[in-house]
Amino acid sequence: MGLPKGKSDHKFTYKDYSSWPEDERWELIDGIAYDMCAAPSSWHQRISFKLSTLIGIFLQNSPCEAFSAPLDVILPTFPIINEDEIDTIVQPDISVICAPSKIVEKGCLGAPDLIIEILSPSTSKKDLNEKFQLYEKHGVKEYWVVDPGNKYIQIFHLQSEGKDSGKYDDGTLVPPANWRKDKNTIAESVVLEGFQVDITELFDSLG
Repeated sequence: MGLPKGKSDHKFTYKDYSSWPEDERWELIDGIAYDMCAAPSSWHQRISFKLSTLIGIFLQNSPCEAFSAPLDVILPTFPIINEDEIDTIVQPDISVICAPSKIVEKGCLGAPDLIIEILSPSTSKKDLNEKFQLYEKHGVKEYWVVDPGNKYIQIFHLQSEGKDSGKYDDGTLVPPANWRKDKNTIAESVVLEGFQVDITELFDSLG
């Protein structure tokens, strides 16, 4: 996720964020700015492209849409009183949004149904801590953490009200499984029922 902007102790807002140069990439989490300008690794890009392609094919004829970064995911506290004062805007590696009303000109307003973050040495701590807590707080229904180095995918999902209820609460994200290459070969989504990823094939594509 990058490093904090670190220029001051000032808490930034969407108004500040909107004024920054278009060729720079930043995220805001509770008003703290994180530099996203460094180019991702080739491993990161291969995995992102592969997963985006698989999800895109799966979502054909579905109301859900998949977006790759950079897409601004704006996470306000509802009801929104002043849009300029929103202090959390992130750019997940992959976002799946199933409510068309959340897709606005500026990006996604509110929590996507599914978010995928691909770890790197510089982002893993933030993705597993600050972003995990953020996605849990805002009701992301499913969160995939993809680790190219250790070749695993961990899938967290919101606790449901009951088996087969199809309803999600705004409580805690819980991990149903840890999918590792050569151990659990097929990772399965809860939110996108029927969507599966062959772990061995995915990580073998890294070369």
